[in-house]
Amino acid sequence: MSVVFGNTEYCPHFFVTLVQVTFSFFDMQMEEHNSTHLQISSGIDMTDFSEELVRPTTEDEQGEPSVRSGSGMCFPWLQNHIESIASGGKQEKDFAQTTSACLSFIQEALLKHQWQRAAEYMHSFLQILEDTDSNKRQGAPEIIWRLGSEILYYHPKSSVETFNTFADRMKNIGITNYLKISLQHALYLLHHGLLEDANRILTQAETWRYGEKSSSQEVLVNLIQAYKGLLQYYSWSKKKMELSQLDKDDYAYNTASQNMLNHSWKTSVNLCTLIQIPGVWDPFVKSYVEMLEFYGDRDGAREVLNNYAYDEKFPSNPNAHVYLYNFLKREKAPREKLISVLKILYQIVPSHKLMLEFHRLLRKSDKQEHHKLGLEVLFGILDFAGCTKNITAWKYLAKYLKQTLMGSHLAWVQEEWNSRKSWWPSFHFSHFWAKRNWKDDKTLACEKALVAGLLLGKGCKYFRYVSKQDHQVLKKKMKQMKKSVKKYSIVNSGL
Repeated sequence: MSVVFGNTEYCPHFFVTLVQVTFSFFDMQMEEHNSTHLQISSGIDMTDFSEELVRPTTEDEQGEPSVRSGSGMCFPWLQNHIESIASGGKQEKDFAQTTSACLSFIQEALLKHQWQRAAEYMHSFLQILEDTDSNKRQGAPEIIWRLGSEILYYHPKSSVETFNTFADRMKNIGITNYLKISLQHALYLLHHGLLEDANRILTQAETWRYGEKSSSQEVLVNLIQAYKGLLQYYSWSKKKMELSQLDKDDYAYNTASQNMLNHSWKTSVNLCTLIQIPGVWDPFVKSYVEMLEFYGDRDGAREVLNNYAYDEKFPSNPNAHVYLYNFLKREKAPREKLISVLKILYQIVPSHKLMLEFHRLLRKSDKQEHHKLGLEVLFGILDFAGCTKNITAWKYLAKYLKQTLMGSHLAWVQEEWNSRKSWWPSFHFSHFWAKRNWKDDKTLACEKALVAGLLLGKGCKYFRYVSKQDHQVLKKKMKQMKKSVKKYSIVNSGL
């Protein structure tokens, strides 16, 4: 059965026509499925809907026809609302309640990835645009855009043309959401590799204005300009690659180089504006710095990266320090400068993959405080579950732990171990892990066994298990391991 309500008293005839044209895709889906559906509208108080949903069925409702959701749930009260509407009953109340039910069905379908079913209910939900409540009617376009774009993104019968039509119509209906929809529309086109179309959408949105410019509009315009800048950067990168394949004395080289300069200027204007606003702008900063470096403006690139990493207005961002460190490496900066950058990164992300490189820099330093920090960094890396099988970290720790003890720095080791001796044995050095590591990676097991023996002594379960294994290739290594543990273990009274 198909019941239609929501008459022309709620909106002008031309608006109804616009809605029908806009959502022809959902009409098409309905025509293909003769399933029960409602054409209803918004207002959506989910609390009231939930209360209605769980209330027990009354005697009057038993035996009466009912509406069922796709999950098989029975809604006799919903059938009553529909019949009331069809017979001209309490329209406004039922209008809101049935819309609430329809929204719930759409949400349920989306959660279960039932795109066809969601499209069918969406066809009914569009009547929210006819709601007599002006507040609900004003909020309707954004709800429809969010639901509809999600359905069209995943529906197997959807297409780029369908999505384009839907987005264009929604920009006109939800005028205050124009910038948001344009940005999401452009990202959708980028996902499908339609760079020129995405750039056209962003260009149109860049110059769009409605009323007085609000702070939220300004942020969206900046984002739109930045993404446009990224597209221009992509074009610049392609030209850069083409340029690298040309002879520098060739006329074509000079022409291509001039074109790149023009692209660079346009892109830098968009990107430079955005990255001055406090925020996390990783891809934009990387692109802008690459262009500055290419044209030899290393001072400008350094200034951008320093501001991005150290300006207190920007949120703490480990990637900012990674970008600065990699830039300084390319510049062949002094070791002290590299250490100072990675020290901050260590405080933010102790398990970052650059920490092994940080350890190597500290180890090469002439300062004893850096040598002590080098030991702390290795322990810090291995505190994290994701690093428990990092064989390089274990090799470094085994070697450096032995060197530290040989250098009469027992206090350094004890300082690190005291905060870990209550949980590292079960976390790293249990009998279970000894068997598992030996089976999976014997070299890893040997490195860990040396660390376990130095920290816990030869009575450690992990060390005992590994040291008793018979392996010809590792025989010499295991002999040295036993000798080192006997001589340098911190549990020995001689240390």
